[in-house]
Amino acid sequence: MLQTEKTGLVRAIGRWSLAALVINSIIGSGIFGLPSVAAGLLGRASPFAMLVAGAAIGVIMACFAEVASQFIQAGGPYLYARVAFGRLTGIEMGWMLWLAQVAAPAANTNLFVIYLGEFWPAANTPVPRFLILTSLVGVLAVANYRGVSQGTRISNVFTIAKLLPLAAVATAGAIYFFSGHAVPAPNPSSPSLHAWLKAILLLGFAYGGFETALVPMSEARNPQRDIVFALFAALFTCAVLYSSIQWAVVEILPNAPHSERPLADVARLALGQGGAAFVAVGALICFCGYLSAKILAVPRVTFALAEEGDFPSWFGAVHPQFHTPYVSIIVFSLLVWLLALFGSFVGNLTLSAVARLFYYATGCAALPVLRRKQPGAAWFRLPAGNVFAVLGVLICLVLITQVDLRGLVILAAVVAAALANWLWVRSRPPRPAI
Repeated sequence: MLQTEKTGLVRAIGRWSLAALVINSIIGSGIFGLPSVAAGLLGRASPFAMLVAGAAIGVIMACFAEVASQFIQAGGPYLYARVAFGRLTGIEMGWMLWLAQVAAPAANTNLFVIYLGEFWPAANTPVPRFLILTSLVGVLAVANYRGVSQGTRISNVFTIAKLLPLAAVATAGAIYFFSGHAVPAPNPSSPSLHAWLKAILLLGFAYGGFETALVPMSEARNPQRDIVFALFAALFTCAVLYSSIQWAVVEILPNAPHSERPLADVARLALGQGGAAFVAVGALICFCGYLSAKILAVPRVTFALAEEGDFPSWFGAVHPQFHTPYVSIIVFSLLVWLLALFGSFVGNLTLSAVARLFYYATGCAALPVLRRKQPGAAWFRLPAGNVFAVLGVLICLVLITQVDLRGLVILAAVVAAALANWLWVRSRPPRPAI
């Protein structure tokens, strides 16, 4: 295998594995609950809203595709912000990326236990819950500790496994509909602008998380070329799948806005009780896959911070046998485990959602700056890139207006922690950013 110079990491992530990692990083728990929320806000217009949300996030992903195609190192949004805007901004975005991506898998891990309770009610009691969380995080952490190839194979398996039940819901729903069983959900009369913005905000988060796959570029075989393919392949896959599922929900379920498990209810109508169980198992697989993708990718954030001299050097330690950033993997897995045990599901999601909007906006703003700083460095040059960059920033700002004050308080705490980090390292000479 090709070993990355200087870092000791191994370039083992190929084009299709990178695309699988992006898909795995995007598809989490949201698609199992958001369709009923969107149906309540927009009714039969909600499948169109799903496509609009995909287009909005697609603008941001397109900007990130050009920016990412300039780099072969680990770091993702942290690296882009550092090169474009300097050390302080880079550290701020690194903290937001790290904390957001610790909180999101912790919340999903909690949902794993909740859904497992459908088959084993005792799973939600203290001792079984502790054992389940420990085993789930521990097994995936060990797999990624022992090598990026092993972690990549697990991510690929989970990606395929999570797509199957989602595709089954969309297909079974279409067959059921065209067999004459359609009972459409109530259609709100003239949904307000606020309803549309709220729906796009929520559905947009269902497309989020792609940035996680941009982080481990020190272990991708051809990062500049392959990340562009991976981002657009994942966006197309998720947009088709999400809009098909949303259409099935609003056209089949008689009371879609009040369904707690809309996908399972669609499967129950189309395929019977066994179909509902199949989708519930699919949800469990989805949560596992999401966690596996995060454990593979997110520890490379602190690894990159350490490599640039912006974090303690031991976060950049590479295992001599497995060639993985094992200290960063251990710390990340431990934090996910602790937040899953003691954290609030709503609080974790709020942290992830707010931080994500800010580093999305920063990544878009980096595009024109990097064009000036590094002309000709991008493998992919986005047509009308400066227009896309401005539009991406505006989309983030509009969506930020839909966030409640609790999210902004959490953001302030993250900014303060990152500022303290910068004050700690500013007297130390930074390493070259490129």
